[in-house]
Amino acid sequence: MALKLFTLSPLFTNNQKVTPFEIPTFLLLNFVKYHSTSSYLHLHNAFNSDSFYASLIDNSTHHIHLNQIHNQILVSGLQHNGFLITKLVNASSNLGLIVYARKLFDEFCYPDVFLWNAIIRSYSRSNMFRDTIEMYRSMRWAGVNPDSFTFPYVLKACTELLDYGLSRVVHGQVFRHGFGSDVFVQNGLVALYAKCGYIGNAKVVFDGLCDRTIVSWTSIISGLAQNGEAMEALRMFSQMRNTDVKLDWINLVSILRAYTDVDDLEQGKSLHGCVIKMGLEDEPDLLISLTSFYAKCGQVTVARSFFDQMETPNVIMWNAMISGYAKNGHAEEAVQLFRDMISRNVRPDSVSVRSMVLACAQVGSLELAQWMDDYVRKSKYGGDIFVNTALIDMYAKCGSVESARSVFDRTSDKDVVLWSAMIMGYGLHGQGWEAINLYNTMKQAGVCPNDVTFIGLLSACNHSGLVKDGWELFHCMRDFGIEPRNEHYSCVVDLLGRAGYLDQAYAFILKMPVEPGVSVWGALLSACKIHRHVTLGEYAANKLFSLDPYNTGHYVQLSNLYASSRMWSRVAHVRVLMKEKGLSKDLGYSLIEINGKLQAFHVGDKSHPRAEEIFNELQRLERRLKEVGFIPHTESVLHDLNYEEKEENLSIHSERIAIAYGLISTAPGTTLRITKNLRACINCHSAIKHISKLVEREIIVRDANRFHHFKDGSCSCGDYW
Repeated sequence: MALKLFTLSPLFTNNQKVTPFEIPTFLLLNFVKYHSTSSYLHLHNAFNSDSFYASLIDNSTHHIHLNQIHNQILVSGLQHNGFLITKLVNASSNLGLIVYARKLFDEFCYPDVFLWNAIIRSYSRSNMFRDTIEMYRSMRWAGVNPDSFTFPYVLKACTELLDYGLSRVVHGQVFRHGFGSDVFVQNGLVALYAKCGYIGNAKVVFDGLCDRTIVSWTSIISGLAQNGEAMEALRMFSQMRNTDVKLDWINLVSILRAYTDVDDLEQGKSLHGCVIKMGLEDEPDLLISLTSFYAKCGQVTVARSFFDQMETPNVIMWNAMISGYAKNGHAEEAVQLFRDMISRNVRPDSVSVRSMVLACAQVGSLELAQWMDDYVRKSKYGGDIFVNTALIDMYAKCGSVESARSVFDRTSDKDVVLWSAMIMGYGLHGQGWEAINLYNTMKQAGVCPNDVTFIGLLSACNHSGLVKDGWELFHCMRDFGIEPRNEHYSCVVDLLGRAGYLDQAYAFILKMPVEPGVSVWGALLSACKIHRHVTLGEYAANKLFSLDPYNTGHYVQLSNLYASSRMWSRVAHVRVLMKEKGLSKDLGYSLIEINGKLQAFHVGDKSHPRAEEIFNELQRLERRLKEVGFIPHTESVLHDLNYEEKEENLSIHSERIAIAYGLISTAPGTTLRITKNLRACINCHSAIKHISKLVEREIIVRDANRFHHFKDGSCSCGDYW
């Protein structure tokens, strides 16, 4: 049942064909209901047209309905009724008909504040924030004063546009019009200043609030968390808990972010319990926050359980999980999850891609790195400077500084971070002169270096023995307004120490204007181990033990220093210290990539199915090494063994086994790429130089410090590593 009307819509041109529209049955029933009481209406002569049309508008679910109702309003001569036109504008906005809403507004001659609010609201709800501001300006020019319902929409637009200048103007108008104490307007101001990064202003507005609602508290807590003030956000949360304000899920999301930023697992778990008690564990935004929290705190199994609860995780959820895996040493899981994401046709964003690139860098597979690079180039992120910076770092860590340079060269818009990433890549591979040359080119391009640039440069000089150049670069940092940090000082100590200038390195530490940190004393201890300076090494080690008593690496370094000097009783003493503190040395292993697959080996490993072939190849290599006069560095063995035992122990280090496996598994001339989790010993370093010449292959080894490119009997590090 429907009533056909043939009146022309005022929004159609005269050339359009007039077609009948149908008012749906439920609207017609309302019409009949009103007219069925005609005797009552005639008696009181009071047909309430406003209520009638308002009811029709409220029940409309399609633009055709609104069009028909507008026709009837015109026929009834009610086109100047501001109440009904405002209802039509709001209804159009609710149905997403912003163009229709604007036409309705433009046809009304003298809109009041309610109609202005309706069109401003329409633009705000459609995320058309510039149009929101333009309509507000038009309203002011028309001489219509805003009310308390106007400002929240205008403030939201300023927030989304991050327009601080306009925000200050609107804030002034809030006071001029007497809304300085309106809680809804003030909440909008708190959110506005916080989002724009002016957290001090947000605090001032918040402190001036007499009636603080949950929205007020959430706005300031969220603003603090988003602006890197997690501890202050938690302090505010503690204050809020002492009031009568009840928590809601939006507030909990902000607090979880703060706990995530400070890695407070225990307090975060307590808040998780609160979420469960409130019955909010299925709230999607809280699931995302809990996933991010547990992933960031290293609890990736727990995080994955939340991830798996969602049937269709959004991209933020995927990012939280992939990033969590990548940043907590679960690179292979991150790679697999990214592949799953693509297979489900979920479109990755820049964060997803960068997390995946980070995971590829950790895996160390060049083939995987090339796959990721191809994916990026085919995607819309091929020109993304942040993604390309991550790709440069990825290629450098996967052993191909040439591919890293290729990404650098194809990136058109280079910022200081991109330049610094390439300089760091050269430093990682011991290509000091290339790093310095790129630095000079960077300055010629008008790009000012930052503190990270100099860390890359100093590291490159360390690993290349460029003492004079590194020293000069360190002293020119202040020319660019850069104050050295502990990382820069440790690079200089490393630079001097590796080259044998231990006394100068120690004197440099004593003159530092800041308190030497772990990295500084660690660099000195490492240098003392290289040059067997026991007294100074012990002094550096004691400093490290007081600053970082549970770091296994410091004890191992000191033990190595004693072992290289054949001080076996002191080696035993260090082992006792480690045992007392419950510390154990990391198990060394080496990875080699063959046909895109990584195979791991540890010292003396005979678990591989081809173990017999591998050890036969090892014996063949040992014979050939002796034939060319190679003499093992038996001081590399950290045990008091006889010479034959030491020699045998050295020949079965994990990187040597990986090389043997690579030789029997690949065609002659194939480059072997190996990753070792610990620093390569001096014996293996020397042996691999000879092996590279004997087998006529390039062997690239990434150890805990840097890359070594072995070729034709020499190493790219120049024996500085």
